[in-house]
Amino acid sequence: MRVVMSMNNRPAFELYLQEITEQITNELKEILPAEWDVPQSLRDAMQYSLMAGGKRLRPLLVVAAAEAFGAERQAALPVACAVEMVHTYSLIHDDLPAMDNDDYRRGKLTNHKVFGEATAILAGDALLTHAFYSIVQAGRKSGVSAESLLSIVEDLSELAGARGMVGGQVADMEGEQGLTNLEQLQYIHLHKTGDLIVFSLIAGARIGGATQGQLEALRVFGRDLGLAFQIQDDILDLTGDEQKMGKKTQSDVNQQKVTYPFFIGLEQSQEQVSVLTQSAKDALGRADLTDSSRLMEIADYLMRRDH
Repeated sequence: MRVVMSMNNRPAFELYLQEITEQITNELKEILPAEWDVPQSLRDAMQYSLMAGGKRLRPLLVVAAAEAFGAERQAALPVACAVEMVHTYSLIHDDLPAMDNDDYRRGKLTNHKVFGEATAILAGDALLTHAFYSIVQAGRKSGVSAESLLSIVEDLSELAGARGMVGGQVADMEGEQGLTNLEQLQYIHLHKTGDLIVFSLIAGARIGGATQGQLEALRVFGRDLGLAFQIQDDILDLTGDEQKMGKKTQSDVNQQKVTYPFFIGLEQSQEQVSVLTQSAKDALGRADLTDSSRLMEIADYLMRRDH
């Protein structure tokens, strides 16, 4: 297979990732209009975590899915920013002393370590609510239909809420008392991590005018991809480089958290990532998209990632 190279000898896919990441980052810098009368401490706390870096995976998936259906990237950017705000709020709250009690995130002090617990909680709250404002902007600025926006809001409310990410977080906290089987751990991974990945894909697909059948195929793709992504995180906690990860490794072991390698071993966990990635790509192949190549590349990229 021929790999398209740019003039500076970087693979086209790598440049694609960089381009979208930069666009998302620029959009997020402007996410709170300067004319809004917002307490500076709140604005600073929101921007601190939004600008902390990271893979921008979820907004990337929104854009790539929309483009796979032939939609303009500009129409997808407000929704891409929305899912990144929801993801960031979840990380701020996840790091709090009442939850995981982490000191560092992406190589920087966690939000509550810089701004205090109260402001960190409120910054997370503000990011969550502002996400829905951003979704509406996809209609006002780019003409995404009201019916599509209603469905996107409904999806985000479900997949980020009690039946989705928040439910997965609660199951994760309760699981720290002692998970007894792999099915419980899979539930946590599918909801705490996977549901926002599913949302990102179907949101982009809705912007691109997907049919119901195509949306279902994207759900399967996202479910398998999200589970593979989290198992890879479990693996990297054991094998990853702290400099690349931006946080301490072996944290799951030190906190006595049960992970996929705990249940089935490192080698079988790595095999499971490969199996799930292939299953995701098979589902995507059945979706009959305008161009699925970027989503296929993202699936392979996530399987090979080292941070």
